[in-house]
Amino acid sequence: MMTKTKTETLQLNVHKVTLRTKLSRNRTLILMCLPAIVFFIIFNYIPMPGAYIAFTDFNYNKGIFGSRFVGFKNFEFLFNSGKLWQLTRNTILYNLAFIFLGNALQIIIALMLNSILSKSFRKVSQTLLFLPYFISAVLVGFMVYALFNYDYGFINGLLKNMGKEPISFYSKPGVWPVIIIVANLWQSTGYGSIVYFAALCGIDQSLIEAARIDGANGAQVIRYILLPSLKSTAIILILFSLGGIMKGNFGLFYNIVGTANANLQPMTDIIELYVYRTLINQFNFPYSTAAGLYQSIFGFIIVNIANAVVRKIDPEYALF
Repeated sequence: MMTKTKTETLQLNVHKVTLRTKLSRNRTLILMCLPAIVFFIIFNYIPMPGAYIAFTDFNYNKGIFGSRFVGFKNFEFLFNSGKLWQLTRNTILYNLAFIFLGNALQIIIALMLNSILSKSFRKVSQTLLFLPYFISAVLVGFMVYALFNYDYGFINGLLKNMGKEPISFYSKPGVWPVIIIVANLWQSTGYGSIVYFAALCGIDQSLIEAARIDGANGAQVIRYILLPSLKSTAIILILFSLGGIMKGNFGLFYNIVGTANANLQPMTDIIELYVYRTLINQFNFPYSTAAGLYQSIFGFIIVNIANAVVRKIDPEYALF
């Protein structure tokens, strides 16, 4: 019995020493991650009890936990709207397009940047690619309007000059998914390619040099060395993105299509726009919290399903 106790104590001390050693060796990395850790604790974990508002008739004087509990009553405006399936479908499909097309384009751009030999030209290219990310969604909305307006839009102006009839884009719901997806990709792809480009910069150059000595051309280097090296990065980024698959880009959708055009809603309506229209005349915390909780739970389920699939295929790339 004494031997077993001494062994357990020794193992515990070894574990403590090992943990202390790891913390000491990685103190620089830990300090670099500290701002992100603090950010998530303050803005993601501490506010989590606020989700209880979704189940209360919130009263400002009584506070969150002093307000009357009403169960799932605040979720009724979503489930009784008759549009929940449409809203959920649109939100998920748009985000799937943003995630998978975005990551594919980001990888392509990262590979193109990596192939540029001139450092000055590479820096200029990166700057030009990053600029759209810093453009406000309001300006993106103005740009889209300037392109597709019926009377004064650039595209209809070209059609009129060629003697053709202008197109009423704002009465054709089918074209707007393409417009919204292209606008999102244009704005976010260049900035999102940073992670992939950083991963490419970390590849051992001796592998590429050895492949070229063996006669591999550029396409073969990309296929057999560069793309496999990006596999883990792509899987992790996609899994992280799937967590927000129910969170629509409200700024982009609101500024491009707005809320007044009912013709476009079947193809462009997402949960955030519907909640905004519902609450525009009333400041209702419980309704918006209920919608946010529905989105978070749905996203949590999606992430776990996707992670389980990845873990079954290759456990090395799973998040947990």
